Amino acid sequence: MNDAVKLTSSRKLDHLRICAEEDVECGDAGFNDIRFVHNALPECDMEAIDLSARFLGHTLSSPLFISAMTGGHPGTKDVNARLARAAEKFGLGMGVGSQRAALENEDLADTFLVVRDEAPHAFLVANLGAVQLRDHGIEWAEKAVEMIEADALAIHLNFLQEAIQPEGDHNAVGCFAAIAELCRDFKTPVIIKETGCGISAATARKCWGAGAGAIDIGGWGGTSWAAVEAVRAGKGRSARDKALLTLGQDFANWGIPTVVSLAEVLATGGPVIASGGVRSGLDVAKGLAFGADLCGMALPLLKPAMESDAALEHAIEAIHRELTVAMFLTGSARVADLRKAPVHLTGRTRQMIDKDNPAWIKR
Repeated sequence: MNDAVKLTSSRKLDHLRICAEEDVECGDAGFNDIRFVHNALPECDMEAIDLSARFLGHTLSSPLFISAMTGGHPGTKDVNARLARAAEKFGLGMGVGSQRAALENEDLADTFLVVRDEAPHAFLVANLGAVQLRDHGIEWAEKAVEMIEADALAIHLNFLQEAIQPEGDHNAVGCFAAIAELCRDFKTPVIIKETGCGISAATARKCWGAGAGAIDIGGWGGTSWAAVEAVRAGKGRSARDKALLTLGQDFANWGIPTVVSLAEVLATGGPVIASGGVRSGLDVAKGLAFGADLCGMALPLLKPAMESDAALEHAIEAIHRELTVAMFLTGSARVADLRKAPVHLTGRTRQMIDKDNPAWIKR
């Protein structure tokens, strides 16, 4: 294994530990600015509420999506295995972390292969960076999908992280052309995925125009990869490390809040996964009421996934319980009904959406 491949792999473990142990959440995703209108006569049976959802032609038992977290280092295999077992048990969709390390070194592929082994029936999403797609083409995309027998492929956009990461790729030229070529020639659905800065209406239109099958907005208000890279830099003592620490801290507040990004993207098309700062079943309910098809979570599931299967299952059950109660109290027997539930939108989120997308406010 050459030094570059070793660095990619060790970085995966660094990221996992930092997310689990450090405070790397920044900002307000906007969910606190959404308030449901209470239905005092819900006329539905809470015990019979149907959480099932449709996404890219697949029926899932829940609109909760296990967002991409890890893989690519031997120390990440057990976490991916637990996440996959939970996806299988609860009928959830699941995305894996960037597969770059395993594509560079086949010895690391088992950290991803375990996901399909443990979740033979789950809707799984492979993961490749836009830069790697540009540099290696459709061959790597095909290998990423084949590795886990994926049902879809996420092309992740993480240019804020790349800009701060000392080993990051600072050249984004040609990435959109590579995405358009992939969408044109690839048989597997392609999901365009941001990683914490959100997607604007303008970018969404480009993605739909290129042929994207779905967009995962990955908005600001949850885990900040600028903050993660700042923590990594803070462990060093060189002048460069200090400069990167400051850079990461300065840009931790960069991005489009999740709810604002969701409104912008929904105005341009769909289907859409709302992710970024989704921290509870109530947040999931709000994202669905706003129009999302699925809501993705990573950090709230990471710590229990690192602990045990039982801890992870308990966390998912708690999320589903909150979602079910929210649906009951809005008279929503199905997810489709929840999308029609009236909400009040307030605060800064209202100001940003009203300014940029007044049509949504009047929907």
